[in-house]
Amino acid sequence: MVILDKPLPYVEITPLQIITAVIVLIVGFVVAKIIVASFKRGLQKTKLPGLVIEFLARFLSALLYVVVILLAVRALGVNVGSVVLGLSAVIGLILGFGMQDTLTNLAAGVWLAALRPFDKGDVVTIAGQTGKVEAVGVMSTELLTADNVLITIPNKLVWGNVITNYTRMPTRRVDVNVGVAYGTDLDKAIKVAMDLMKNHPKVLKEPEPAVVITGLGDSSINLQLRAWAKTEDYWAVKGDLTKGIYEAYRREDIEIPFPQMDVHIKEMPKL
Repeated sequence: MVILDKPLPYVEITPLQIITAVIVLIVGFVVAKIIVASFKRGLQKTKLPGLVIEFLARFLSALLYVVVILLAVRALGVNVGSVVLGLSAVIGLILGFGMQDTLTNLAAGVWLAALRPFDKGDVVTIAGQTGKVEAVGVMSTELLTADNVLITIPNKLVWGNVITNYTRMPTRRVDVNVGVAYGTDLDKAIKVAMDLMKNHPKVLKEPEPAVVITGLGDSSINLQLRAWAKTEDYWAVKGDLTKGIYEAYRREDIEIPFPQMDVHIKEMPKL
């Protein structure tokens, strides 16, 4: 024990203090995780949205980790007050150089959790990135793309950009574009498309599906099938209608033309 109480060379810290600090860190982090887990379980019994619960849990976790680190520093025999004072000076220096990103991200995270433009599990496009919302942390928001790539976006960019939420509403309109050749019986083409949508089990009766002419292209008359479906059925309905309209027009001998270019070669007169 005498050896453990003897200060190490060049420092005023003993091996016993180091061991105590390590134990404080290990036990503190374990206790912090237990507290955060219990906190989350308690909030999950309330009516708070999952996004708010996740944000509050991460915020509490960050605070507890700071407390644990300060306790470990105190176990080393360092005056915690001086450490806090030093941190305050560093923060003041950072802010003095105009690097307020940390506080900006924190404030943006609070607003996102409070106003909830999206919830956990929503599919959104933010700052040009599209994915499912995994979490809103103290500093950043996490999106998981369809091909399982995790994207982390600083909260200030999330709050300062247009947010497109694809899954917030219970229903969505499914648009499928198709072109038919000039000279096609449009009434027949529209009827075939309408029958396809009305007979699909996942296409809603209200609002009623529709087919509209969207333009006269270079090689085709452009039609658009517009069907309403539940949001969770959007991609299934879009895939079925895209495949179905091709097969239906082929069965009914309705031509879907591909882009064409007529080239006329004119013989130059001989000199």
